[in-house]
Amino acid sequence: MTLASWVAVAVIGGLGALARFVLDSRVATAAGREFPWGTFTVNLSGAFALGLLTALPLDHVAVLLMGAAGIGSYTTFSTWMLESHRLGENGEMVALTVNLVLMMLVGLAAVALGWEVGRAM
Repeated sequence: MTLASWVAVAVIGGLGALARFVLDSRVATAAGREFPWGTFTVNLSGAFALGLLTALPLDHVAVLLMGAAGIGSYTTFSTWMLESHRLGENGEMVALTVNLVLMMLVGLAAVALGWEVGRAM
């Protein structure tokens, strides 16, 4: 990898992480913190963005940079799992199930929708 590639990964990754922090904070403030709506919104929008990105006629390097550095730093599987675990620890089994099942189903639909939108562009 070139120095320019490393710099691009750092900048794009930093912007993705910053966008995640801002969106998660705003959604959690608006919706409350009883259910992890911030992480849900971030991961859902990231799934759509990744579907869109993969359908666009872009160079392999651009897709890799935006997908891995941008969307990879924006979305957060580990936080989703941690928040799911905490719901279970707190005995909130309905919320735990909703968080896991809904994110998987809606996330897959978001990827498919993003891919279709990208294909149509």
